[in-house]
Amino acid sequence: MPTDQTIEADACLAQAAQLAEISDAMMQVYAEQFGHEPDRAHSHYIDSDSIACFLRGTLTRAERRLSTLDEHQRLRDMRMLFQYSAEDEFREAIERITGRVVISFISGIDTKSDIASEIFMLEPV
Repeated sequence: MPTDQTIEADACLAQAAQLAEISDAMMQVYAEQFGHEPDRAHSHYIDSDSIACFLRGTLTRAERRLSTLDEHQRLRDMRMLFQYSAEDEFREAIERITGRVVISFISGIDTKSDIASEIFMLEPV
């Protein structure tokens, strides 16, 4: 008979595997959307109904050029247009992996440090 510690450890392992799958899925959406896979991604449950994924090294060569020209606002505007045009792909990945409905999607990027974030609020259980 499993102990409480065993059950808790199994749940933590399952959640870690799910978060790794989410990170991989976000990297794949970026690769398909921008033609460039991010260098790294990591995802976290913020609470039981929200997930944040942070991605590093997301800028394409052309976007990095805009960044060096200090065209950060223009770059943010362009990136937000493309990121939100892929909203269905982002949502579908989270819903497929978690088995829960995404009720809110928030995307952002810091063009100076080349770190992007994708935040998902899930329908409560």
